[in-house]
Amino acid sequence: MELSVFKDIFNENGIVLTDEQSARLEKYADMLVEYNKMVNLTAITDDEGIAVKHFFDSIYPFTLFDLPEGASLIDVGTGAGFPSCPLKVYRDDIRLTLLDSLNKRISFLQSLSDNIALNAKCVHGRAEEFGRKPEYREMYDIATARAVANLTDLCEYCLPFVKVGGLFVSLKGSSGSEELDKAKPAIKLLGGKTEKVIEYTLPGGDARTLILIRKTGETPAKYPRNAGQIKKKPLG
Repeated sequence: MELSVFKDIFNENGIVLTDEQSARLEKYADMLVEYNKMVNLTAITDDEGIAVKHFFDSIYPFTLFDLPEGASLIDVGTGAGFPSCPLKVYRDDIRLTLLDSLNKRISFLQSLSDNIALNAKCVHGRAEEFGRKPEYREMYDIATARAVANLTDLCEYCLPFVKVGGLFVSLKGSSGSEELDKAKPAIKLLGGKTEKVIEYTLPGGDARTLILIRKTGETPAKYPRNAGQIKKKPLG
């Protein structure tokens, strides 16, 4: 994959990639396409799609707010590593944990981390279980997730990982503001407060919503519940 094809996309939006970062992303794209032939990681495998909808859309939203130097970040239900792996290429100072419930994805992510020097901690597990473990619960400056569930459920999966004072960064599509309205009771119950909502469009016109939720108090011990309870009886 030739990153020169889309390097202009980043430049036009104020994101300047070094040659080293470009080379690492190029390798990432190649590995994603190859591994996807064996394990279903993504439906997007064309060069422009990977460039815009995976790489740009993983990095750009994190330039819209202050991401502290050296922040610890957990990507919940990370799949093929979005948004956190492209972000880690761009911001190598972050300390990254990748969590996914499918071991085949974790195998890919470990290989990716080794090959493009992400130095990520790759963890096979369910968010609702790991959010209760003392070594993970309220241990991260930032938890993030990209469109893996509705926002009400995502808050229950992700906010338990966030330290008081930290952020849950949710990357949603065009329905993000509607989801936020429904999620407000859950956010309050779980110790969070909506700090900022930023709507933007990708090159090409797709609508996106960035939702920043600040952790203002500890999450009550009974959360997260198990997946069945979360699905059967959403908070709110």
